[in-house]
Amino acid sequence: MWFFSASGCRWLGAGGALAVAVGGWFAGTLPVRGGWGLWERHGPAPTTAGALLAYLGLTLLVAAWWRYGVLLVRGAAAARDGVLATLACWTAPLLLAPPLYSADVYSYVAQGAMVLEGHDVYGAGPSVLGPGDLGAEAAASVGGHWTDTPAPYGPAFLLLAAAVVKLTGGAVVPAVLGMRLIALGALALTVWAVRGLGGGPGGRAGALWLAVLNPLFLIHVVGGTHNDGLMIGLVLGGVLLTTRGRWVLGSVLVGFAVMVKSPAAVALLFIGIVVARRDGGGVRGLAKGLVLPGAVAGAVAAGATLLAGTGFGWLRTQSVAGTIHTALSLTSDLGLGLGLLLADDPDPVKDLVQKLGLAAALVLIAALAWRSWRGRLDPALGLGLSLTALVALSPMVQPWYLLWGTAVVASTAWYGRAGQVLAVLSAALVYETAPSGRTPWYGFVAAGGVAALGLLWARREPWRAGAPEDADQPVGTPTGRPASS
Repeated sequence: MWFFSASGCRWLGAGGALAVAVGGWFAGTLPVRGGWGLWERHGPAPTTAGALLAYLGLTLLVAAWWRYGVLLVRGAAAARDGVLATLACWTAPLLLAPPLYSADVYSYVAQGAMVLEGHDVYGAGPSVLGPGDLGAEAAASVGGHWTDTPAPYGPAFLLLAAAVVKLTGGAVVPAVLGMRLIALGALALTVWAVRGLGGGPGGRAGALWLAVLNPLFLIHVVGGTHNDGLMIGLVLGGVLLTTRGRWVLGSVLVGFAVMVKSPAAVALLFIGIVVARRDGGGVRGLAKGLVLPGAVAGAVAAGATLLAGTGFGWLRTQSVAGTIHTALSLTSDLGLGLGLLLADDPDPVKDLVQKLGLAAALVLIAALAWRSWRGRLDPALGLGLSLTALVALSPMVQPWYLLWGTAVVASTAWYGRAGQVLAVLSAALVYETAPSGRTPWYGFVAAGGVAALGLLWARREPWRAGAPEDADQPVGTPTGRPASS
């Protein structure tokens, strides 16, 4: 049938993305005020109809994406050659939509305004902005948990947000669209890096399919304008430059990624492993790998902090997100449950379990780094798996956090067991959040159902540990070089 072809998937997915965008105009994360008559809140009936349309469109997008992946697995030349055109068709409908699936972009705008207004962005939340301040409209639309929460982001990102606010005057519609331009830049950077790491034509197409054609990426990085996309693009760019022997510039990019969101620092360990192995793998090479990339990134962090003028308060706000409970955090859920069973005050037990989870993540990262150092695992794949483990065991987990590891795994091993499981989880997690940014109970039911069916399928039809004949790249060997190079 026509819609089972590559071109059919392209237009089916474009129709789904358009339905998501149109539904978002009625049921998206609309601003409380300042919508310019474009992004305005509606009554219950239009809102419900918009949400239903968005869910229908999302399902069409997921179905088209999954079918497109099957075509790539089968080595279909039309799917391989048309992946960038498909990405453009699926992205375009989301460009002018209001914020989708999250209100975080309003926090970004408000925090950028706080920098311009001279407030301590690491000591207070957006609620300090008064009615006459820049970004006041955005501050009014910030989600309840974040209104009084200091920024957990680095100074480099806050400088970008401040520039957007200054250029737009803080008006909420142009400011959000300005932040979306940054998200599009992050998308372009990720595409460049994934293509560079993906090997031959088939490998590049498959990597792009899992990394950026992924509906989880489209709705949360483009639709929701999350800064995770910028972090991912900078990390992947740093990894690509390192594989090409330009580790200093790669470390600079990762340093900027850390100045967006701190988990990017994990990449420095694996960049160091690549540097050490290329230097002969001895004590001198190990010392060089462990020290120099971190020193370069540290210099970038210090420079960005001084340039922003926000101070080093970001060092103490990295744990603020962990104070907000999210149902996707296994350690938070387990800790809360144990705390309610074992103590009158569940918080100390919950805090202990969260810390144990982070400790377990560090152990896993160390094990993956050791395997990479010994040449048993490609360092880029080790980084992707490490970021995935960090997310799984973190005290706060949002659906789009899965993209941290997924994009890196996609660039090195999209057609393998890890890539298949991450694809299933991506397809499931798009349903967890409603277009309005809420997390309704039926979102968890839908996500659980898709995950169960997908994992059952993955068990019955596992992707073999190698690339399709057309891909020109074995799993775990980015740019076609042996993992030990």
